[in-house]
Amino acid sequence: MTNVASSTDTYSSLGLSAASNTSTTASSSPALKQADFLKLMTEQLQHQDPLKPMDNSQMVSQMAQLSTVQGIGDLNKTVTALSASMSTDQVLRGANLIGHKVLVPSASLPLGSDGAAGGMVAATSAGVVNLTVSDANGKAIKQISVAADKAGQIPFNWDGTDANGTRMPAGTYSVTATQNDTTGATTTLSTYVQAPVESAIIGSDGIYLDLTGLGTTPLSNVIRVS
Repeated sequence: MTNVASSTDTYSSLGLSAASNTSTTASSSPALKQADFLKLMTEQLQHQDPLKPMDNSQMVSQMAQLSTVQGIGDLNKTVTALSASMSTDQVLRGANLIGHKVLVPSASLPLGSDGAAGGMVAATSAGVVNLTVSDANGKAIKQISVAADKAGQIPFNWDGTDANGTRMPAGTYSVTATQNDTTGATTTLSTYVQAPVESAIIGSDGIYLDLTGLGTTPLSNVIRVS
């Protein structure tokens, strides 16, 4: 009668040692690779009890598990590589914007040393759009009117002077925009302002731009580059 090899002999023939009762850390017990799995299965088939052969469904199940685990591992590697590539692309895009002016949604209006500021306003219809520039204390210092031919983004510019023509110092001001509809009701409009990019910052959730007078804003907020 054929002797059935013990599990200890099977491990020894493969150059492996059976796990002892002493607990070990995860790092000292690495997962079996595909080649190790196939070796163990081959030995299991060779040394199976003739009176109790391995169930075919059990072998198919083990092979399916190996294929699934390997497939997940390959997918994880692909996703990781793709994520790294996308992150690198975002970093390069952010770095290339340094020194340029970008248009972002904001109610803050930075006035640079060149004495000019501007942006866009989202008109809801054709007609006059009224903009109010205020200082850091919230005091209105300048009224600007622009004509919109249709609904959409309309550019506006501020020459950096107040209502009396006095040159205002560089700094961060605020801007609000309104428009009257056909019924005479006043609607507050969204504003977008231009600001220089000083640096690009790598955050845990994406790339941020450090804008003069505005602080940090996500790269995804950029609408236009000039």
